[in-house]
Amino acid sequence: MPTLLMIESWLQSTGLSLPPLLRAAGHEYVLIMRDPRIYTLPDGAPHPVLAHAAEVVVAETNDDDALIAAARETAARYDVAGVLTTCDYYLTAAAVVARALGLPGPPPGALRTATNKHLVRAAVARAGLPDVPHAVAAGWDEARAAAAALGYPVVIKPVDLNSGTGVRRVSGDAALADAFAEITGPERNTRDQPLARLALIERVLDGPEYSVEAVTRDGVTTVLGITAKTVTEVARPVAGGADAVSYVESGHDFPARLDPGTRDAITGHVTRVLAAVGLTHGISHTEIRLTAAGPRLVELNPRQGGGYIFDLVRLVTGYNPLRVLVSLALGETPEPAAPEAASAAVRFLLTPADGVLRSIEGADALHDDARVPAHALPRPGAVLRPADNNDRLGHVLVADPDGDRAAGWADEILAGLRLDVRQDSPVPHVGAV
Repeated sequence: MPTLLMIESWLQSTGLSLPPLLRAAGHEYVLIMRDPRIYTLPDGAPHPVLAHAAEVVVAETNDDDALIAAARETAARYDVAGVLTTCDYYLTAAAVVARALGLPGPPPGALRTATNKHLVRAAVARAGLPDVPHAVAAGWDEARAAAAALGYPVVIKPVDLNSGTGVRRVSGDAALADAFAEITGPERNTRDQPLARLALIERVLDGPEYSVEAVTRDGVTTVLGITAKTVTEVARPVAGGADAVSYVESGHDFPARLDPGTRDAITGHVTRVLAAVGLTHGISHTEIRLTAAGPRLVELNPRQGGGYIFDLVRLVTGYNPLRVLVSLALGETPEPAAPEAASAAVRFLLTPADGVLRSIEGADALHDDARVPAHALPRPGAVLRPADNNDRLGHVLVADPDGDRAAGWADEILAGLRLDVRQDSPVPHVGAV
């Protein structure tokens, strides 16, 4: 039986979904990872990625030479046919291993560019594509000068993190200094990889946000669809009187309601961005803002969309992005199943303030609601006002089998949920966060 090499894994979302999918499809995989201790569930049980693996190989996955040696040793014992990962931090490593074993995969250099936001901006500039004015800062004086030149407010973000971590819109030097220290302070990410400790500073993009879900094979990009994204702005007071705002994705609708001209403008721009970074093979999730001047890149992710977008795409198009990931790793042409819905949406639960969650009113109704194929709600306990997408409390996924009602249904269902959070002041309705 052909075997896949899995280089590390996310712990949530796709990391939970891919292992049973591989098993159900008749594929076995060997997991290569550096630290077994991180692969546990919140209740202390082993993570499913361990349970479904044919073998777990412990190696230094943060070192290309050590990783390639482990991959080659594994390939001597298994009929290895493909290499993949669900973890952003190991996308380049998976490409390096695939190249070393002579297996299908994207060019490692393209992945190094695509996983570093400032390198993507540089590639877009070299290609002559319209982009947001920006600057890269390694030191505080550079950051302050860049913000002054661009004009407040600006967006500041780390060049090599994900899930909205550290992304802030700031309106003055005090907030900029606070965000810059947060970005450049940590030396390593959660997988013990060194961080660039660079800040990307950009002019604020105005307009609705969308993401383009696409597949590229042999240099040809096929767009699976466009997702409309709801982004909640969370104010974060800063000493000195200046405010910062963090961005948290609070909802996704698929497919986005767009006229043909707008759809073509968005997909055309994203296709050119993918070509500019050299992504000739792989699945991608590219976020843009539709400004008055046209589509502008927010962020490029050379992997399937998170935030349950992969479920929305699967329900509506029949293309399961995780199955697409597997097909591409094996060098196969992805094929869709029969669609299950005409539209789908997901809404996330957020708390507007720190506190202790006691209960969620209206939660029992979700179990019997035919419009809700999946949901996950938090248990009672401490909750935090979100700083990024990692802080979302739970989600409700909604599907309409034969119309475009999913988004409206999702808003209605979210409005029927109320968080009972103990704090000094009343908690606003969840649907209004």
